[in-house]
Amino acid sequence: MVTIAGNGLAPNVLAEIERSLQAHELIKVKVQGTEREQRDALMQELCATLDAEPVQHIGNILIVWRQRREEDKPAAAPEKKPARAATAKSAAAFAAAARRAALAKASAESRRSPARSPAPRTRGTSSGSRGR
Repeated sequence: MVTIAGNGLAPNVLAEIERSLQAHELIKVKVQGTEREQRDALMQELCATLDAEPVQHIGNILIVWRQRREEDKPAAAPEKKPARAATAKSAAAFAAAARRAALAKASAESRRSPARSPAPRTRGTSSGSRGR
């Protein structure tokens, strides 16, 4: 949401609305300190300036839509490397990476030869006699 206050459609406000439209396509613009006729005129000016479409005007909220514009990508842009599991940004990705690591560790341990694994412990003594 972008707020328009006493300075009206200043260049920095227009730039912020432009960025919001590019990112979200459908945005709310809150207008403070104006009457309904002034807000209607502001909506028309805003839409004409930014090549957007008015959607709705409820109270001091203007809803504006514009289809996302295609950005020119540099021709020699370097390709991004996929994120490693250790640098995952979301909790779900981190949990999935931890599960994969645990499964890989378990798989590696199960492939070890039985000679390397410790002998299982048994209860009691080998003579079979009970303590008196």
